Amino acid sequence: MSLQERIFNDLKSAMKEKDEVRVRTLRMVVTAIQYYLVDHESLSDEEMTHLLAKELKTREESLEEYLKANRDDLVSIEKADIEVIRSYLPKPMTKEEILALIERTLQEVSAHSVQDLGKVMAKVSPLVRGKADGKLVNALVREALSQRS
Repeated sequence: MSLQERIFNDLKSAMKEKDEVRVRTLRMVVTAIQYYLVDHESLSDEEMTHLLAKELKTREESLEEYLKANRDDLVSIEKADIEVIRSYLPKPMTKEEILALIERTLQEVSAHSVQDLGKVMAKVSPLVRGKADGKLVNALVREALSQRS
């Protein structure tokens, strides 16, 4: 069963169980899927994971804004949405796993300075997509390259 099918099935079961939080969140995800399918023929599991990661990032940014504005009512809603979306994403990579991957990649591409950032990121990005935040990976690659120069 594809990730997309699993989400549709989970939406149906959440509706039957009258689980308002899951229904609300999964409806937003289904809307994002349908919006994506307007421009594309189909949606692979990899693209689905990317779409979910994008939805998660949107919710996390909203959560930060609600925390700044002291909107506790909206904070609890966003936290619940984040929890539901995370249940469909692969387990995030730890910082140590990312660093190990970066180190292997640095050796593969013989990177020695920050000027090689593009080459390293081109190799690392596809491997961490959906499993790690791109900004964190970029910062870790920059740090590793600056230590080598």
